[in-house]
Amino acid sequence: MKIRNTVIALLGVVVLGSVAPADALAAAQRQSSKKTVEAKPAAKLAAKSAAKPGTRAGAADRIVARAGKSASQREKNRRIAAYASPLVQRTAVAAVGPEIDQEGNPLLHSAAFMIADQATGNVLLEKNSDAVLPIASITKLMTAMVVLDARLSLGESLVIAGEDVDTLRNSSSHVPVGTELSREDMLRLALMSSENRAAAALARNYPGGLPAFVMAMNRKAISLGLRETRFSDSTGLNSANVSSARDLVKMVSAASRYPLIREFSTTANYVVSLNGRQRQFNNTNALVSSPDWQIGVSKTGFINESGKCLVMQAWLLNKPMIIVLLDSFGRFTRVADAQRVKRWLESAAVQQKVAANLRGPAT
Repeated sequence: MKIRNTVIALLGVVVLGSVAPADALAAAQRQSSKKTVEAKPAAKLAAKSAAKPGTRAGAADRIVARAGKSASQREKNRRIAAYASPLVQRTAVAAVGPEIDQEGNPLLHSAAFMIADQATGNVLLEKNSDAVLPIASITKLMTAMVVLDARLSLGESLVIAGEDVDTLRNSSSHVPVGTELSREDMLRLALMSSENRAAAALARNYPGGLPAFVMAMNRKAISLGLRETRFSDSTGLNSANVSSARDLVKMVSAASRYPLIREFSTTANYVVSLNGRQRQFNNTNALVSSPDWQIGVSKTGFINESGKCLVMQAWLLNKPMIIVLLDSFGRFTRVADAQRVKRWLESAAVQQKVAANLRGPAT
């Protein structure tokens, strides 16, 4: 029995000794196999890139494009920072709540803004208000004022021509070439639905054409005291159309004195006949349909260089307020910022601040 147990013990040692190297070998094989598997996609990708000469160039083009976009964003940030006032641009302030900072001001996500009491001119809230930025389709408020100042027949029929098509950004339009509409309907679509072809047709059919129209826009800007505002077209597709939040408060205030601009810019939807078919156009600002808002003037804007923009004249605290929000990021940020401003103004503490007119007029 002792001999048998000894033999069994020796066999166990032999077996364990043979298993350990086998496990080590298996582990080494698995590690080797893993490295081989990991290497295959890289080799496959390299082979595919070698098989397609354009792949490397395409990737380089994309990298250059991304770098260009980053450079453009850095330039815009530089412009904003250059105009930021230390009295207005707040340093890191801990949030007291989801919408209010420690100073009791709303946490807005627009890069530049100004909220002012239209009746008194007093500024209630501002940030980077002197930064000169592209304003996109906010331009169309000036387009409308120039058209109405010219006292051209609103009943005259205008036709969308090939010259009215956007070749700068290739933006889409619901108004096909050849569409015939009255100047009044062109103006309505340009304001409520931000139709670029309608705005282009209005300028093209101005006495002297587009060059004379743009000159009239800039003359109007000067007459309104808009020191940082320049226009290059009637649509806002050109990023050379620039202004500041401070200037836009004045421009919106001026636009509010035109009954048709008030009506057309706040129309929720409108149906027109396009080549025999009925087409409904909707306002680009969803707030005009909200029962919680009483809006007198509204205009949205967007191009890549400007970000999302929104300007409004709205009645809050039974007063006409001008709200200018520039370069908001995200699809709904400008509307959310407007809602934050409304809730902030309607809070009890702010009502006292508004009554005190602490900041003085926007000059």
